[in-house]
Amino acid sequence: MKRSLIAVLIALAYAPTAQGFEPFQIRDIRVEGIQRTDAGTVFSYLPVKVGDQMTDEKATQSIRLLFQTGFFKDVQIEAEDGVLVIAVQERPAIASIDVRGSKEFDKKKLLEIMRQAGLQEGRIFDRSILERAKQDLKNQYIARGKYGVDVQTTVNPLERNRVAINFNIAEGEVAKIRGVNIVGNKRFKDKELLDLIVLRTPGMMTWYTKNDQYSKQKLSADLETLRSFYLNQGYLEFTIDSTQVAISPDKREVFITINVTEGEKYKVTDVRLAGDLLLPETEIRRLVKVRAGDVFSRERLTESTKLITDRLGNDGYAFAQVNAVPDVNREKREVAFTLYVDPGRRVYVRRINISGNQNTKDEVIRREFRQMEGAWFSQEKINRSKVRADRLGYFTEVNIDNPAVPGTNDQVDVNMNVKERPTGSVTFGAGVSSAERIILSGSISQQNAFGTGNALSLSLQTGRINRILALSYTNPYWTDDGVSRGFDLYSRRFNPTVLRSSSYITNTDGGGVRFGVPISELDTVNYGLALENTEIQTFSNSAQRIKDFVNTFGSTNLGIIGTVGWARDGRDSTIAPTRGTLQRVTLESGLPGGDLRYYKLGYKAQHYIPVTRNTTLQIGGEIGYADGMGDLPLPFYKNYYAGGVNSVRGYATFSLGPRDEFGFSTGGPRLLLGNIEYYFPFPGAGKDNSLRLSTFFDAGMVDNTYSSEFLRYSVGLSLNWFSPVGPLKLSFGFPIRSKEGDRLQRIQFTLGTIF
Repeated sequence: MKRSLIAVLIALAYAPTAQGFEPFQIRDIRVEGIQRTDAGTVFSYLPVKVGDQMTDEKATQSIRLLFQTGFFKDVQIEAEDGVLVIAVQERPAIASIDVRGSKEFDKKKLLEIMRQAGLQEGRIFDRSILERAKQDLKNQYIARGKYGVDVQTTVNPLERNRVAINFNIAEGEVAKIRGVNIVGNKRFKDKELLDLIVLRTPGMMTWYTKNDQYSKQKLSADLETLRSFYLNQGYLEFTIDSTQVAISPDKREVFITINVTEGEKYKVTDVRLAGDLLLPETEIRRLVKVRAGDVFSRERLTESTKLITDRLGNDGYAFAQVNAVPDVNREKREVAFTLYVDPGRRVYVRRINISGNQNTKDEVIRREFRQMEGAWFSQEKINRSKVRADRLGYFTEVNIDNPAVPGTNDQVDVNMNVKERPTGSVTFGAGVSSAERIILSGSISQQNAFGTGNALSLSLQTGRINRILALSYTNPYWTDDGVSRGFDLYSRRFNPTVLRSSSYITNTDGGGVRFGVPISELDTVNYGLALENTEIQTFSNSAQRIKDFVNTFGSTNLGIIGTVGWARDGRDSTIAPTRGTLQRVTLESGLPGGDLRYYKLGYKAQHYIPVTRNTTLQIGGEIGYADGMGDLPLPFYKNYYAGGVNSVRGYATFSLGPRDEFGFSTGGPRLLLGNIEYYFPFPGAGKDNSLRLSTFFDAGMVDNTYSSEFLRYSVGLSLNWFSPVGPLKLSFGFPIRSKEGDRLQRIQFTLGTIF
């Protein structure tokens, strides 16, 4: 038997002149040494088959192809009386992978990282893949600031050509930023610049925000923040020359150095318009926020180009472009801009597509659209449609894009994607103080019943003050043009005695109907009619004015209550407004035919001002005026009350204002409230408006004559969180100008459960 050794090592496979035998015709092919690999798999990689002529060149190619499969660590080819013998030594299979010492990450996550690198139980073991998986694990820890992580691996052979792989991880400590230095700044102090950026040395809240841990993404954002700051201050040629990130030898401390060149401050000398303006130049000029003589500001320049493109978008030019070309005079430190306007083609909307609404019906969203299919594209109408959809309160996110229709140059689609939020709620409320017991309330409501946009609610309050059972239904589109209609049925028991607000109890049963008529995009007129019956219960310590009222008008009163009002809602959102104004004027009156003749006139306004990208200032106020009509007095139980979480925080509910001869708060026919609140993200929450903090200043009073004697103030901190278990509002109020006898309630909160 004649055998010829052709190759034993892969190096020999690349030797082009290897001659170990005379070429021969392959009579058969035999594979030796395989345990898991199927012989057919080996045959499929060979460049020859039975009947072919075997040469040294084909032998070299065969060895190369078999090694490239990764299945084998040794390949030999021999010839035996016309039989081609393939002798292989298989790589071991991975029987198990174990991870020890990991606390920062769940074991399943680490195994998934290994799988993505190609290391998985059942696969062929390859040491290069093991090293890659090891480095990927290290990168995960480095991204969390643990630069000292040490990952050791052991490979233990098992029977049947298998291996067990063990990862032993020593995580180490999180490296903290010990210094952030800015070099080259002369115009602004270090502290002013460092306050602009996110990365910082350890502080009071960095345990939560992780901003004391280095992140490449955060550093990039901080550099852009610095660049924007300087460009908005006129430093047109500001540059960031370099950044250095140094890690201490023990890998526990990080030092960041940012080298900048500030350049000189530039003034704008001229702003010219060029291109195809389409609109009168005077109209476009009004949109330009950069003026000759101003210090250069990139922010105002960007705002100008956006306003012009949006204005052209209102006329159908969806892809208009405005490019600002600078003309820099470095000697005089001046810059002039030419705004080149390219409107592009006028386009119309082919189709409006809505996605993401699993529960809400399409028609509920479409009826809020002001942009119509088949009409010319209008950026203003699309923006308004987005705001109206967002103000429904059914969605946490509303996004719109306008892609061009493929194959056309004058059509776009409008794609709205929404992310629904739970609109049904079971709400629990409580107020806490050292002097009062907990006041409980609850309600069940669905603001988007069956996805129709109709609101249905049943509320039950079982507190010591109010016991309310109310059923309410509202159809916001009773008519196609947006007239709403609602019905209310209610039974209320009001017992202010426990709050020392007065000594009496009223039981009121009633029902009514109400309508809302839109008169413009922002304005709605509301009116309604209700019939209610009120029973009054007095006590021996009831105030004389209450006893006199009951003696005159009886302990049971029938009221026919008419209401009319006007509301203007220009807010960008109902859940977490950041800009716009809400105004309401209301008039409630006891109509002829009932036992009560009175009126209550009120005005309430809230104005939201964006201060920065993530913070909002809210300024609000409310004034109320009530009186009897004819010879009849204002019913005492129609008085205004103030104090508590919804008016002047820090004071007990309904506790402000004059008191009767027994020391009980009586309320009054005059109401005045004011509020300033500054909303900002909870540290670490980023742009998530579902979790916000606020500082507030409240002022208010209830009186008979708007006397400053009863004016009270408070300041404090409030937490607002749309939590997984429902909306939570927690306030810490600190009264100012409180007087003897005022009842304080510094901690107040409400909590709801969402379904």
